[in-house]
Amino acid sequence: MERLLSVVVSVYNEEEVLERFYRETSRVLEGIGWDYEIIFVNDGSADASPAILKRLARQDGRVKVVSFSRNFGHEAAMIAGIDHSSGDGIVCMDADLQHPPECIPDMIRCFEEGFQVISMVRTKNESAGWFKNLASKAFYKLINVLSDVRFEDGASDFFGISRKVASVLKENYRERIRFLRGYVQNIGFKRTSIEYEAGARAGGHSKYSIRKLFRLSVNTIVCFSDLPLKLGIYAGLLAGLMGAVVLVYTLFTRQGAPGGYATIVVLLCFMFAVLFLLVGIIGEYIAVLFTELKDRPIYIVEETENLDR
Repeated sequence: MERLLSVVVSVYNEEEVLERFYRETSRVLEGIGWDYEIIFVNDGSADASPAILKRLARQDGRVKVVSFSRNFGHEAAMIAGIDHSSGDGIVCMDADLQHPPECIPDMIRCFEEGFQVISMVRTKNESAGWFKNLASKAFYKLINVLSDVRFEDGASDFFGISRKVASVLKENYRERIRFLRGYVQNIGFKRTSIEYEAGARAGGHSKYSIRKLFRLSVNTIVCFSDLPLKLGIYAGLLAGLMGAVVLVYTLFTRQGAPGGYATIVVLLCFMFAVLFLLVGIIGEYIAVLFTELKDRPIYIVEETENLDR
């Protein structure tokens, strides 16, 4: 029986690139030796993307469409595509062609060699600009320091997983606050990496603003590390050490508390800054707990195309 590849594509206001993405990806998929399906997840697009996807689905039965009732975000779109996939292998990628379809045959070879997780590692992304590239490297270094798990520098939302790994994600990794590429890198199973250079964006603009990237970074740290919660212990030890130094200074100089208005003000400002920082960190963890306890759906599907085929 011929093996099936599911290609999951997150779509949010991508009217400028969808048809080109479909043409180039289909051309590559025709030569891989597997049957295939392309699952477009329409994440509440407000442009002509839904109409384009419906037309593609009518023209090609291997094109399947899952449309959300509103915008739920890129992470929700990817897990929705995995939920609705039926392939022996699943490839997740973006529609802007920065994830080159030409890499798919290499991923197929890895599947055929028995690898169950294929992490695509970006070596170059000139279109992102120096700030985003620098921020990305800094983020991976920070999360590797804070977390017990190891994240591969440059890993992206372009990855491949087997049916077995997909079933684990479908059944167990159902958090509302999620970082899917982190789960994929640390879920275990036989794993390999493939390097690639991100292509130029085929059209439109990035949907991740600096604010959204910062929010994603905070959520990732909260999801994968409890070290920030322990900063209060270290801050308390530091304050105790400073108090001990002041006590020793006072006893040996036989004076009252060290004079100096500026010293006292600086010390108070520092301690209150640490206190408010810790309160903010605790607030982030409580916000995540609150979101999970509400147990609202990760996404809501409004309509689908060709999923019954």
